[in-house]
Amino acid sequence: MIRPGEPWGGAAAGPATVTGAGGDADLAALVRDHPGARIGFRPDPRCDLARAVGLSDPGDGSVELPLDVLDLGAAGLAVNLVVSGQAPNRHTAWRRRRPVTVEVGERTLFAGRALGVVIANGQFRDGCDLVPRGHPGDGRLEVQVYALPRGQRRALRARLGSGSHLPHPAIVTGTGSEVRVSWRRPAPLEVDGRPRAPQAVLEATVRPDAYRLLV
Repeated sequence: MIRPGEPWGGAAAGPATVTGAGGDADLAALVRDHPGARIGFRPDPRCDLARAVGLSDPGDGSVELPLDVLDLGAAGLAVNLVVSGQAPNRHTAWRRRRPVTVEVGERTLFAGRALGVVIANGQFRDGCDLVPRGHPGDGRLEVQVYALPRGQRRALRARLGSGSHLPHPAIVTGTGSEVRVSWRRPAPLEVDGRPRAPQAVLEATVRPDAYRLLV
């Protein structure tokens, strides 16, 4: 886990103990099946985590980065990003805000009506700089609660690519090591870019230094 002022990563202690290829969800599956492994990974265009950590195709494997994951309990692991509710790029005028409570640790971050909640370990989603503060090795997760009224949603979507959608008075942000999202009814769920069964309650906890990625 990186701390402020400390360098991140170092010379690889050896070759990969497991290898794979694909997107964020494929990397998460490797971490799930090989906890603590030194992973060599060939990213495809779906792999937003690769962009955040500077993993090229192919990386030369000379540096290893200790990376965190989000533990979602029964919903599995995520290496990059989770969306509960509607994703920000789908916040059109006809979408309705729905009651949700978001707790980060012992604190209630948000209680009201929102469109969606982003829980991030990384920084990017579909190439957009969605979570500019996201760092997949700092032992913390970033939370964003989107509660924008209809008239502000088009402008939001236009700014997602550059990260200039933040700060915004209708996007509540927080950070911590665990989060609980509680909707009145089951909400859509996306884990590392892949849809999952809707859930009314989602819990996520950071698992620091869960694996080492060769870059």
